[in-house]
Amino acid sequence: MDTARALSENLASLLRREHSALGAFLVALADFDRRRAWMTLGHASLFAYLHRELRLSKAAAQYRKVAAELIQEVPAVGGALGEGRLCLTSIVEAARVVTAQNWETVLPRFFGRSRREAMEVVAELQPQPAPPTRTIVSPVRSAPSEVAAGPAFARPTLALEVGAAGPAAGKCTPGSSSELTDREVDTSAHTRRPAEVVPLTADLRRFHVTVSDRFLRKLQAAKDALAHTRPGAMEEELLEAGLDLLLEKAAKRKGLVSKPRKTPPPAKADHIPAHVKRAVWERDGGRCQFRLPSGEICGSTHQLEFDHIEPVALGGASTVENVRIACRSHNIISARRVFGDDWMDRYAPGKASLPADTG
Repeated sequence: MDTARALSENLASLLRREHSALGAFLVALADFDRRRAWMTLGHASLFAYLHRELRLSKAAAQYRKVAAELIQEVPAVGGALGEGRLCLTSIVEAARVVTAQNWETVLPRFFGRSRREAMEVVAELQPQPAPPTRTIVSPVRSAPSEVAAGPAFARPTLALEVGAAGPAAGKCTPGSSSELTDREVDTSAHTRRPAEVVPLTADLRRFHVTVSDRFLRKLQAAKDALAHTRPGAMEEELLEAGLDLLLEKAAKRKGLVSKPRKTPPPAKADHIPAHVKRAVWERDGGRCQFRLPSGEICGSTHQLEFDHIEPVALGGASTVENVRIACRSHNIISARRVFGDDWMDRYAPGKASLPADTG
């Protein structure tokens, strides 16, 4: 533990130096741009200087260019970057709404946020005026190897609209809220990409996901099956109804039902009664309560389990006070701290083993 703490403190020190160096670099870059020194060196723009002279990738050059321009308008941005409160990847989004007039109230909203989270802040402050309400089904562009196999794969990528179309239907201009680019996507199991979510307003998101023909057939079958009870239902309504059923089923497995049985069956000693599960879930907000060394709780919502704070094997009771929500990893780590690796490996071999301290 002592070695791990020393290593952590060293990493924290290095991270502070990294933030400080980045902040200093961007403040100096802002002054460099203000003097248009890149022109003196024969470059057409600050971006060209960063990309060609300093050999940054185009993405890295763009982030730093935008940051330098924003620092010239709002010097406090440089300090926030140097202190690590503002992430460089969120700069592009912050620059859309942060100005010399509003920075004191708007800039702090970007502190500690990823670019996706920053996009949500921008969508709240500058919602798109006419977000589209439509579903577009487009065939995925064939891979080069497939195209070479013959003309059967060289099919046109025409968009097939399903459901109601919004005001922008029929045309997609670059950069518009309704643009849906047709990209090469490798749908093999090893390279699947997560769904793309683009904030449009504080409450609306554009959701792009690659699906199979099988999925579309099931979606159409669901629409047909519910034609009487949900006539004209949009795809979002059908998918949300399906998700509601899955969540309801998961809640029943956890005993989180709204109308529990009046006389529950007798429980085993290590069984957690349904009323205890409901109370614990409500108290913990459905998040892992394992406390990290920083004092914060884990807060994960993934693979949650009910964990006895004092283990049942040591006399712990299945009460609201002695039960908490924990993610699977922290549940196992807690058990290993109490019972040790040798004993736990008999039940959960190789899972979340505690490393030996070499210090």
